[in-house]
Amino acid sequence: MTKDSKHKKLIRITTVPMALGYLLPGQMKFMADNGFDVLMISADGKELPEIIEREQCSHVIVPMTRKITPLQDLRCLIKLIRIFRKEKPDIVHTHTPKAGLLGMLAAKICCVKARIHTVAGLPLMAEKGFKYRLLIFIEWLTYRSAKNVWPNSQSLKKFIEEKRLCNPRKLSIIAKGSTNGINLKRFSKTALDQQIIDRVKDEINFSESNKYMLCIGRLVADKGIAELVHVFTQLQESNSDLVLILVGEYEEKLDPLPAEILQEININPSIIHINWTSKVEYYMHLAHFFVFPSHREGFPNVLLQAGAMNLPIICSYITGNLDIVTNNETGLIFEKGNEAQILNLILYALSHPEHMNSMAEKLRTDISENYRQENIWQNMLGAYKTLVN
Repeated sequence: MTKDSKHKKLIRITTVPMALGYLLPGQMKFMADNGFDVLMISADGKELPEIIEREQCSHVIVPMTRKITPLQDLRCLIKLIRIFRKEKPDIVHTHTPKAGLLGMLAAKICCVKARIHTVAGLPLMAEKGFKYRLLIFIEWLTYRSAKNVWPNSQSLKKFIEEKRLCNPRKLSIIAKGSTNGINLKRFSKTALDQQIIDRVKDEINFSESNKYMLCIGRLVADKGIAELVHVFTQLQESNSDLVLILVGEYEEKLDPLPAEILQEININPSIIHINWTSKVEYYMHLAHFFVFPSHREGFPNVLLQAGAMNLPIICSYITGNLDIVTNNETGLIFEKGNEAQILNLILYALSHPEHMNSMAEKLRTDISENYRQENIWQNMLGAYKTLVN
């Protein structure tokens, strides 16, 4: 097909396919439906067939890793350069740290005019010493290679500016933030299927007499899972009806949980672990409140999802969370890693359900007004058209 003004080539890159599937669902198809010839790039993974079918866009595998692997990274950089020289993209838009570094370097080498990197979280926020300095350099090099850097929250943009990682003229935020917005047609109690509700109830042995505390995210140390499990075991002593539902996969190689926490999750009958689900909204519907103790975030989709589902939120005081939740107005906020505060706020939530529900209603109104998926996509489409024209 001859490339014309109506069919500009857009390449979207993430390190692993999970990011394409769960951070950007629907976005590539939307851009293709609005005049772009879209190519997706990521490493291989079990999610790929479903993603390609849903997005109806081509995909090329580049075996990137999330770890520091210099030789493999060099091979992937060379492969990306070859792909770009063949495809001659008008826009290369990257997400996630490794894809950002390799994608922006390759796009600059190939003189791609529109080079965009979205920042949706910074692993360096949870690091110290040599690794922190290395990650700082990687971010700086990524932004130096990009022409446009899109932090997905105001607090993340502020952090980048304070650390002087990027020329401020490159920085901008799409709409009011978020990488993909929130699909309010999906994340709504009126959209739920009663048969799926019943299946999830059976899965967690649901009882109306219990109080369900939900946490969704990778089961790793920097998601605050260890603190949450510690607090939960203390709460159990005086709250026998409390149940903790953890939804997320373990990562044994990257930032694993301590052995004693893993054991507690496995043996405690009041802790339910769901390894993976594409139906998070159903767990949110059944839960009484959502606890999110993460140590670092960009602009967490899961808080938008919980907010859209009218689920009261208790979360950590970190970049990203603060862009969504206002303390004591739309949720409760505790200092990162502070187990005493987490415990006290959960006790408050258990004894003040009306206040928690009132704050949840305010948050849902805010999300509906500012973070609709359609609005984010339209703003991004407008930015793309400006860049290619």
